[in-house]
Formats: sequence, structure tokens, C-alpha cells
Amino acid sequence: MAAPDLSAVRILVVGDVMLDRYWFGEVNRISPEAPVPIVRVEKREERLGGAANVARNVASLGAQVGLLGVVGADEAGEQVAALLAASSIHSYLQRDSAISTIIKLRVIGRQQQLLRIDFEDAPTDTVLRDKLTAFNSKLPEYDVIILSDYNKGSLVNVADMVRSARAAGKIVMVDPKGDDFSRYAGATILTPNKAELKRIVGSWSSEQQLTDKAQALRLELGLDALLLTRSEEGMSLYTASDILHMHAAAREVFDVSGAGDTVIATMAAMLGAGMPMADALIAANRAGGIVVGKLGTATVTRAELFGAGA
Repeated sequence: MAAPDLSAVRILVVGDVMLDRYWFGEVNRISPEAPVPIVRVEKREERLGGAANVARNVASLGAQVGLLGVVGADEAGEQVAALLAASSIHSYLQRDSAISTIIKLRVIGRQQQLLRIDFEDAPTDTVLRDKLTAFNSKLPEYDVIILSDYNKGSLVNVADMVRSARAAGKIVMVDPKGDDFSRYAGATILTPNKAELKRIVGSWSSEQQLTDKAQALRLELGLDALLLTRSEEGMSLYTASDILHMHAAAREVFDVSGAGDTVIATMAAMLGAGMPMADALIAANRAGGIVVGKLGTATVTRAELFGAGA
């Protein structure tokens, strides 16, 4: 597959912005206070998480990307802003002094995640109204909109965003959460995983039953396509004219965190470049297979996806 020119593709990512913190250390003994390992921290890393990781994946592929989200007026929010600047991501962060920036702290020993600690608050109504205003003002500048919902409260206006973006003729991709997908009605593509889809349509006992349920949901929500990510089973894309199944492309699975971010970012970039949906799916599947071989929330480069000469 030839590498498309992504330099002119403009993608706006909107959603729950997080800071991923990693503490790496050695584990040599068990605590005398409780039956838990003692981790002697030797290295710390900070990475963009949540919707910010989606934006980081878009930037890694060479497309232009902006990020609209909410962070606290705190040290972690400053760190997110600095990481965005370092990744050449246009920042439209809304600062909310009433909350703390969402942080996911992972403690890792011997290349294994031992513990994750989450810090999170929902944004206030005033900041969310400002965010919707900012979204409408930035909409004309972008070709593709990714709505990255982690169910942390910053996408309560998602139905309005989908309507506005579709009315403006934009491609709208949604990574959904929760048990009510009706708020995503009218989007171009919805990208649930198996667990997320089961919460909406119930379980299935055969491939045909899955197809029937997926297509019924696609029709009900007025989607162009529904892309189901299926872990080790690969991916399935349901459209009005076709059903495409892709086998998992991973050679070795090391860490699945952030894989969905990579898939939606790659799919969006390829569609933004004018690639047919089937080809965009192949690229997204390949990108997902590469990123699960890396530790933590990682990205895929253009060279990894299409070869060194791309």
C-alpha cells in the first residue's frame, strides 16, 4: 500500500484529556507491612493520555492536529500543555480551576504493571459551555473530527458536536463509552470494542448474530460505518454495502493500553487523505498491531506503518 500524503490533513481531537505517569523501578523484596512488592522507583516518564494520546498518534503520522479538552489549573495541566507543544499539537485546552487534571499513575516493576492509581474530577458546566463555543469556532479549520470519549465528563455536549460537524460536511469519528450510544447518532464512524458493543446490543453466539446486531445499531444511529475492534480477533467494519473482517496484525502483544487510540487516529488520518475506507482499515489494523508490541500508551510512525522510505 502506497503511503498517502498526510501533511495537509487537518484533524481536530476533542475529548477527555489525561496525563499518563509511569514510575519504573526494581522489585527485590516484599513489604514487611503487607504482602505487596516494594518498588524502588528509578525512572519516571510522563506521556499524553486519553484524547491527548489520540492527538499524539495523529501527529506521529505526520498530519496536522489540534486538541480541544479540559485540564485543571495545576502542575499536571502545565505538563500536558508542554507535552502537546513538544509533539507539535495545536492546543485548545480549557483550564478549569475547580478541578484537578486527570492523571493515571502506573507503577511498573520488571516490565510488569503492578498498580494504577487514578486521579479524576468532572469539568464544571461553565468550562463545558466554553468548550462547545470553542469547538464551533475551530470547526471550519479542520477536515476530520475525532471525539474521544472516556466517560470522564468532558463530552456531555457530544450530540451537539456531532450535529454541528456533520452539518459542516466533516468526517466525524467517535470512540464511544457508556450505555447510551444515541448521543453519537449521525456520526460517520463509531469505533467500539467488544465490551462496549455488548453493553449496547447484548451478547452474541455466532458471527451472523453479531453482524445482525451491529448492522441494526448502525442503521438505528444513522452511521456510515461501525468499526468493531476485537482484540485478538482483529477488526470488523460494517457498512451499508459491505462487511470487512481483518485478522489481528500483532506479532507479539506486550501492552494493549492505548491501542484503540492508535486505530482511530490512523483511520482518521487515512480517510482525511482521501483513502478508501477498506484501505484505511488495513492501515489502522496494521498500526494497532504495531502499537501493542510497545509498553504503555505508545504511537506509530509513518515509517513503521509504510516503510522507511515513506
